[in-house]
Amino acid sequence: MAEGQGVDIRYYGVIYDAVDEVKTAMTGLLAPEKREETIGLVEIRQVFPVSKVGNIAGCMVLEGIVRRNARVRLLRSGVVVWTGELDSLKRFKDDVREVKEAFECGLMLKNQNDIQVGDQLEVFEIKEFARTL
Repeated sequence: MAEGQGVDIRYYGVIYDAVDEVKTAMTGLLAPEKREETIGLVEIRQVFPVSKVGNIAGCMVLEGIVRRNARVRLLRSGVVVWTGELDSLKRFKDDVREVKEAFECGLMLKNQNDIQVGDQLEVFEIKEFARTL
């Protein structure tokens, strides 16, 4: 009857083994917890309007690091104006993957051209952590 219903029957010598296996199975069913981790802060020092491309921000990395694949939050006077992704990240004329603290860089925001001198970009990553019971 168990085979017909697709039920798995197992035998255990110690009850703790059964409890541990059930906990492991239930933990696998939990969705991972997602947390934001701020990795950097950038200040826009100059804005360069480029035709057919949009606005390019000349920036200084104040804290941490800026990574190309990270997400960003545009802050104007401490208020979140926009949240999205970087379109490009350059150091001088070279495309780079990351820029560290105290270095200058140029960047473009994906689908966002409303940037001003003095705006700040908070750079963050979303990390997934396995949940436990």
